[in-house]
Amino acid sequence: EIMGDNPSYFKNCDNCPVEQVSWNDIHEFIGKLNRLTGKKYRLPTEAEWEFAARGGVSTSSAAATKYAGSNNIAEVAWYDSNSGSKTHPVGRKKPNELGLYDMSGNVWEWCSDWYGSYSSSSRINPQGPSSGSYRVLRGGGWSYFALRCRVAHRCGNAPFNYYRSHGFRLVSSQ
Repeated sequence: EIMGDNPSYFKNCDNCPVEQVSWNDIHEFIGKLNRLTGKKYRLPTEAEWEFAARGGVSTSSAAATKYAGSNNIAEVAWYDSNSGSKTHPVGRKKPNELGLYDMSGNVWEWCSDWYGSYSSSSRINPQGPSSGSYRVLRGGGWSYFALRCRVAHRCGNAPFNYYRSHGFRLVSSQ
Protein backbone atom coordinates (compact mmCIF):
# COMPACT_ATOMS: atom_id res chain seq x y z
CA GLU A 1 0.00 0.00 0.00
CA ILE A 2 2.77 2.46 0.91
CA MET A 3 4.94 1.66 -2.11
CA GLY A 4 2.14 1.20 -4.64
CA ASP A 5 2.82 -2.47 -5.39
CA ASN A 6 4.05 -5.67 -3.80
CA PRO A 7 7.50 -6.71 -5.08
CA SER A 8 7.15 -10.24 -3.68
CA TYR A 9 7.52 -13.22 -5.95
CA PHE A 10 5.01 -15.14 -3.81
CA LYS A 11 1.97 -12.86 -4.25
CA ASN A 12 -0.99 -15.11 -3.39
CA CYS A 13 -0.15 -15.52 0.26
CA ASP A 14 -1.96 -13.53 2.94
CA ASN A 15 0.28 -12.58 5.87
CA CYS A 16 3.46 -13.83 4.18
CA PRO A 17 6.60 -11.77 4.57
CA VAL A 18 7.39 -9.33 1.80
CA GLU A 19 10.41 -10.67 -0.05
CA GLN A 20 12.42 -9.90 -3.13
CA VAL A 21 13.42 -6.52 -1.67
CA SER A 22 16.87 -4.97 -1.54
CA TRP A 23 18.35 -3.11 1.43
CA ASN A 24 17.98 0.06 -0.67
CA ASP A 25 14.29 -0.69 -1.38
CA ILE A 26 13.66 -1.11 2.34
CA HIS A 27 15.19 2.27 3.13
CA GLU A 28 12.94 3.92 0.57
CA PHE A 29 9.97 2.18 2.23
CA ILE A 30 11.11 3.20 5.73
CA GLY A 31 11.39 6.85 4.65
CA LYS A 32 7.84 6.84 3.27
CA LEU A 33 6.48 4.93 6.29
CA ASN A 34 8.11 7.34 8.75
CA ARG A 35 6.76 10.40 6.90
CA LEU A 36 3.28 8.88 6.70
CA THR A 37 3.07 7.77 10.34
CA GLY A 38 5.25 10.37 12.07
CA LYS A 39 7.06 7.48 13.79
CA LYS A 40 10.68 6.34 13.54
CA TYR A 41 11.02 2.85 12.12
CA ARG A 42 14.35 1.37 11.06
CA LEU A 43 16.12 -1.90 10.40
CA PRO A 44 17.63 -3.54 13.49
CA THR A 45 21.36 -3.60 13.98
CA GLU A 46 22.86 -7.06 13.67
CA ALA A 47 23.39 -7.22 17.45
CA GLU A 48 19.74 -6.22 18.08
CA TRP A 49 18.56 -8.83 15.59
CA GLU A 50 20.58 -11.61 17.22
CA PHE A 51 19.52 -10.65 20.75
CA ALA A 52 15.85 -10.67 19.68
CA ALA A 53 16.26 -13.97 17.79
CA ARG A 54 17.80 -15.53 20.89
CA GLY A 55 14.71 -14.50 22.84
CA GLY A 56 16.54 -11.88 24.90
CA VAL A 57 19.11 -14.45 26.02
CA SER A 58 22.85 -13.79 25.72
CA THR A 59 24.98 -16.05 23.54
CA SER A 60 26.85 -17.34 26.59
CA SER A 61 23.68 -18.47 28.36
CA ALA A 62 22.99 -22.15 28.78
CA ALA A 63 19.40 -21.37 27.72
CA ALA A 64 20.48 -20.21 24.24
CA THR A 65 19.04 -22.33 21.42
CA LYS A 66 20.45 -23.16 18.01
CA TYR A 67 17.39 -21.71 16.20
CA ALA A 68 15.12 -18.86 17.27
CA GLY A 69 13.03 -20.57 19.95
CA SER A 70 14.15 -24.19 19.74
CA ASN A 71 16.96 -26.62 19.01
CA ASN A 72 14.49 -28.43 16.72
CA ILE A 73 14.36 -26.44 13.48
CA ALA A 74 11.06 -27.97 12.33
CA GLU A 75 9.29 -26.38 15.34
CA VAL A 76 10.30 -22.82 14.47
CA ALA A 77 11.38 -22.47 10.84
CA TRP A 78 10.42 -22.87 7.20
CA TYR A 79 13.57 -24.09 5.44
CA ASP A 80 14.51 -26.25 2.45
CA SER A 81 13.25 -29.52 3.98
CA ASN A 82 9.74 -28.35 4.91
CA SER A 83 8.92 -25.15 2.98
CA GLY A 84 7.71 -26.64 -0.30
CA SER A 85 9.98 -24.08 -2.02
CA LYS A 86 7.98 -21.03 -0.94
CA THR A 87 7.37 -18.61 1.91
CA HIS A 88 4.64 -19.23 4.46
CA PRO A 89 2.31 -16.99 6.49
CA VAL A 90 4.00 -15.55 9.57
CA GLY A 91 3.09 -17.19 12.87
CA ARG A 92 2.47 -20.78 11.75
CA LYS A 93 5.51 -22.06 13.65
CA LYS A 94 6.35 -21.77 17.35
CA PRO A 95 7.57 -18.30 18.47
CA ASN A 96 10.76 -17.71 20.41
CA GLU A 97 10.85 -16.65 24.08
CA LEU A 98 9.98 -13.03 23.19
CA GLY A 99 6.97 -14.12 21.14
CA LEU A 100 8.71 -13.35 17.83
CA TYR A 101 7.94 -15.61 14.87
CA ASP A 102 10.05 -16.74 11.92
CA MET A 103 13.39 -15.32 12.98
CA SER A 104 14.87 -18.59 11.76
CA GLY A 105 13.82 -19.52 8.24
CA ASN A 106 11.07 -18.18 5.96
CA VAL A 107 13.11 -15.18 4.67
CA TRP A 108 16.58 -13.77 5.30
CA GLU A 109 16.23 -10.46 7.15
CA TRP A 110 18.28 -7.42 6.25
CA CYS A 111 20.01 -5.60 9.12
CA SER A 112 21.31 -2.05 9.14
CA ASP A 113 24.99 -2.99 9.60
CA TRP A 114 27.73 -3.37 7.05
CA TYR A 115 28.97 -6.96 6.81
CA GLY A 116 32.45 -7.66 8.16
CA SER A 117 34.41 -8.76 11.18
CA TYR A 118 33.58 -7.51 14.65
CA SER A 119 36.07 -5.67 16.79
CA SER A 120 37.37 -7.81 19.64
CA SER A 121 36.97 -4.89 22.07
CA SER A 122 33.19 -4.86 22.64
CA ARG A 123 31.21 -7.93 23.61
CA ILE A 124 28.09 -5.95 24.57
CA ASN A 125 26.16 -4.55 21.60
CA PRO A 126 29.12 -5.01 19.23
CA GLN A 127 29.36 -2.74 16.21
CA GLY A 128 30.38 -3.96 12.78
CA PRO A 129 32.53 -2.01 10.34
CA SER A 130 31.64 1.63 9.55
CA SER A 131 31.66 0.98 5.79
CA GLY A 132 31.83 -1.83 3.28
CA SER A 133 30.38 -3.38 0.15
CA TYR A 134 27.81 -5.72 1.71
CA ARG A 135 25.00 -5.38 4.25
CA VAL A 136 24.16 -8.04 6.84
CA LEU A 137 21.41 -10.64 6.38
CA ARG A 138 20.34 -12.94 9.21
CA GLY A 139 17.96 -15.84 9.84
CA GLY A 140 18.15 -18.07 6.80
CA GLY A 141 15.25 -18.67 4.47
CA TRP A 142 12.77 -21.06 2.93
CA SER A 143 15.30 -22.34 0.36
CA TYR A 144 18.27 -22.84 2.69
CA PHE A 145 19.43 -25.84 4.69
CA ALA A 146 19.22 -25.93 8.49
CA LEU A 147 22.81 -24.84 9.14
CA ARG A 148 22.13 -21.47 7.50
CA CYS A 149 19.01 -20.91 9.64
CA ARG A 150 20.91 -21.01 12.94
CA VAL A 151 20.72 -17.85 15.05
CA ALA A 152 24.52 -17.56 14.94
CA HIS A 153 24.78 -17.74 11.15
CA ARG A 154 25.37 -14.50 9.28
CA CYS A 155 25.92 -13.51 5.69
CA GLY A 156 26.10 -10.39 3.58
CA ASN A 157 24.94 -9.12 0.22
CA ALA A 158 25.22 -5.93 -1.80
CA PRO A 159 22.54 -3.41 -0.75
CA PHE A 160 21.09 -3.26 -4.27
CA ASN A 161 20.58 -7.06 -4.56
CA TYR A 162 17.22 -8.70 -4.01
CA TYR A 163 16.13 -12.32 -4.07
CA ARG A 164 13.00 -14.35 -3.37
CA SER A 165 14.49 -15.18 0.00
CA HIS A 166 15.38 -11.61 1.12
CA GLY A 167 12.95 -9.82 3.44
CA PHE A 168 13.06 -7.62 6.50
CA ARG A 169 11.78 -6.89 9.99
CA LEU A 170 11.42 -3.36 11.35
CA VAL A 171 12.04 -1.97 14.82
CA SER A 172 10.63 1.24 16.22
CA SER A 173 12.97 3.83 17.69
CA GLN A 174 10.16 5.39 19.73
